[in-house]
Amino acid sequence: MDKTKKEIKELHEIFLKHPKITTNSKNVSEGDIFVALKGERFDGNRFAQEALDRGAHIAVVDDKKLNPLKEKRFFLVEDTLQTLQDLGGYHRNYIGMPLIGITGSNGKTTTKELVNAVLSQKYHTQATYKNLNNHIGVPLSLLDFHDDIDIGIIEMGSNHFGEIQRLTEIANPDFGIVTSIGKAHLEFFKDINGVKKEKGALFEYLRKKEGIGFVNFDDEHIREISNEISNFGFSFSDNPKAQIQLKDISTSPELKIQLNNTEIQTHLTGKYNLSNIGYAITVGKFFNLSNQQIKQALENYVPKDMRSQIIEQDGNLVVLDAYNANPTSMLAALENLEKLQGKRKIAILGDMFELGKNTAQEHQKIVDLAKQKGFETYLIGENFKQTKSDFKKYINTSEFISHHKLSDFSPATILIKGSRGMKLEEIT
Repeated sequence: MDKTKKEIKELHEIFLKHPKITTNSKNVSEGDIFVALKGERFDGNRFAQEALDRGAHIAVVDDKKLNPLKEKRFFLVEDTLQTLQDLGGYHRNYIGMPLIGITGSNGKTTTKELVNAVLSQKYHTQATYKNLNNHIGVPLSLLDFHDDIDIGIIEMGSNHFGEIQRLTEIANPDFGIVTSIGKAHLEFFKDINGVKKEKGALFEYLRKKEGIGFVNFDDEHIREISNEISNFGFSFSDNPKAQIQLKDISTSPELKIQLNNTEIQTHLTGKYNLSNIGYAITVGKFFNLSNQQIKQALENYVPKDMRSQIIEQDGNLVVLDAYNANPTSMLAALENLEKLQGKRKIAILGDMFELGKNTAQEHQKIVDLAKQKGFETYLIGENFKQTKSDFKKYINTSEFISHHKLSDFSPATILIKGSRGMKLEEIT
C-alpha cells in the first residue's frame, strides 16, 4: 500500500469515530476534523491551530512548517484538497451503496430533489445538500452519507473542462443523468459542443464502468451522448426507444403529467421542467416504485429556493426563477411566460454571467425575444444595459427597487429571472 492510500485509510478510521468535517475554523465544534483548504485569497493552514484550540480532534494540513511532532493533532498530507477528495471517494466506496450522479446545464438541483423525493417513498436515500456540487462540495456531500442508506444521489456541477471527469472519479456513480446540454459557462466551454463534451464525461465514465444512464429520448444532444451506454429513458413524444411513455396534459401554469392511466398534478411550472419530472418518474420506475408512489412524491413536492417558484403577491402571479440563468434557461423562461394566463405580462430580467465573448450577443438575443413576445420588460445589470432596446434599464437590483414595487404592477403575471449574483429575489 503506497503512502497516500495508507494515509487515506488511516484518516478514514479517524473519521469513522469523528464523522464531521469542517473547512472553516470559525465553525469548528468539539471533535470535528478540520481540513485546511487553500484558495486564491486564503490559506486554511494559517487557521489550523485556531481550529484545534476550538476543539477540533485533528487538523489536516499541507504546510510542512506545521510540525506534527510538536503538535500531534496536525495530520500532515501532500495536498489537503486532494486528500479531502480522496477521503470522500474512499468513504463512498466504504459504504458501497448504489449511487446516481446528476449533471447538466440546467435543472440539476430540481432533478436531484425530484429524484430524491420519488425514491424516498420506498428507500432510505441521501442526496447532495442544496447544491454543494463542485470539487469541494461533492466530497463533503459523500462524507455526510450514512452507512445505512439504500441509494445515494450526487449532483455534479462544472464550469471548466475536466471537472465532471474528476467528480465522477470521486463519486464513482453506478447510474447517471445529464439533465440538459445548453448555453452555460460559455466563457470556458466556448460553444455547445464544449458543453456536450464536458457534461458527457459522466456517461463516458458509466460506459467504462458498464453503468446505466437515464435518458430523455426527446433531446437530441442527450440521445447522442448516450449512444454507447446502457440506458433507460422516457419520452413525451412517443419515441419508440423510450421505456417510459409520458404525456403532458397541463391546463394551468402548473404542469400535469400522465403516466399510463395515472395523472400527476405537480406544483412545477414551465415546459423546461417536463424533462426534470420525466427523469424522476423514470428513475422511480427503474427502481420498481408504483405509479401511486411516484404520484404522491411529485404532487407533494413544492419548488423553493427561487427555482421556478410560484408566488402570489400583491395581486400578482410571480414566477421567481432567480437562482441561476444562462441563455438556454432564459429563453425557456420567456417561452413559458408567453403561455401563462393573464393579460399583463411582465419580464424582469437580470444579467447572465460567465458568457465570455458571447456576452453581448446572448443578452441582445434575449432582449429581441422579449420585444418580439410583446412583454413589458425591465432590464437589470451592466450587460443588459449595453443592449439596444427601448426597455427601461437599471444598473442593479437596488436601483430597480428604488423605482418600483410589485404592487405597482398589479394585477400582472411576472417573471423574475437572472443569475444568482444579481440578487433578484430582493424584488419580492
